[in-house]
Amino acid sequence: MGKKIKKIGVMTSGGDAPGMNAAIRAVVRACSYYNVECVGIYRGFQGLIEGDFVALTARNVNNTINRGGTILKTARSEEFRTKEGREKAFKQLQNAKVDAMVLIGGDGTFTGGMIFYEEYKFPSIGIPGTIDNDIFGTTSTIGFDTALNTVVEAIDKIRDTASSHNRLFFVEVMGRDAGFIALNSGVGSGAEEILIPEEDLGLDRLLESLKRSKRSGKSSSIVVVAEGDKIGKNVFELANYVEENLPEYEVRVSVLGHMQRGGSPSCFDRVLASRLGVKSVELLLDGKSNLMVGLVNNKIQTTDLDKAVKGQHQINKELLRVSDIMSI
Repeated sequence: MGKKIKKIGVMTSGGDAPGMNAAIRAVVRACSYYNVECVGIYRGFQGLIEGDFVALTARNVNNTINRGGTILKTARSEEFRTKEGREKAFKQLQNAKVDAMVLIGGDGTFTGGMIFYEEYKFPSIGIPGTIDNDIFGTTSTIGFDTALNTVVEAIDKIRDTASSHNRLFFVEVMGRDAGFIALNSGVGSGAEEILIPEEDLGLDRLLESLKRSKRSGKSSSIVVVAEGDKIGKNVFELANYVEENLPEYEVRVSVLGHMQRGGSPSCFDRVLASRLGVKSVELLLDGKSNLMVGLVNNKIQTTDLDKAVKGQHQINKELLRVSDIMSI
């Protein structure tokens, strides 16, 4: 039986995602509900090393559920990758009498928590917060749904101008290693082609698909490209290749970039963050640690942190099949 948890720290680390504030709010209010102190850790693991802590109460997180970004800020920490840096972090937690942590972030965040647990047996629970949705052990990460809505709204507007000028638009979305945003937003926005890292479409097949669209009477097309797609070195090189080989198309490129990370979180992300935040606190109070909370079949389930980091969240093959049918 571990020692009783009296104070829990909460941090956000890695890339920001809409809904992180909702998760922070849930952790803080769950702590208040169970009469446990809560401290916010600014700037992720770097703030942990520097002891950049602030006491948080239920009233401190008023009006945060609707805010994008993270009120606790986020940063990457090279120092935490060193044994010396982690030793400093542990001493800061001891000095502040923090007994456990909730880590909101992605695989890098969870890896840090895992190593910290191995070295110091310090209890922590991970909450998956990333727009990429590339974490094993959950069907949806916090921020993914909001990012999808942002992308679809942007593509809808791009389609208006594509149709008006008979243009072919390549729209690059985030997803360096995973195509979840591209695939889902592509289907949702009616894209003619979707290029993702998991499926190598190939230049010849892309050209044939665009020719087929032209023959079928389409005067404009949208191609959604995940930034990690392997066909070309980058989306601009890909667009140039298509323009050279299909001169009948007037080609344009739109890179959506960091706008996908911002904005007020969707209702789905707010509810998901609230559920995961409450469960993370309850797990720590029950003596559980080194786990990630996630959503599977609309139920909150736990996954070992090492499995969450090493496991692979598979792309939806059925959705790929649907996208092929819809592009006819």
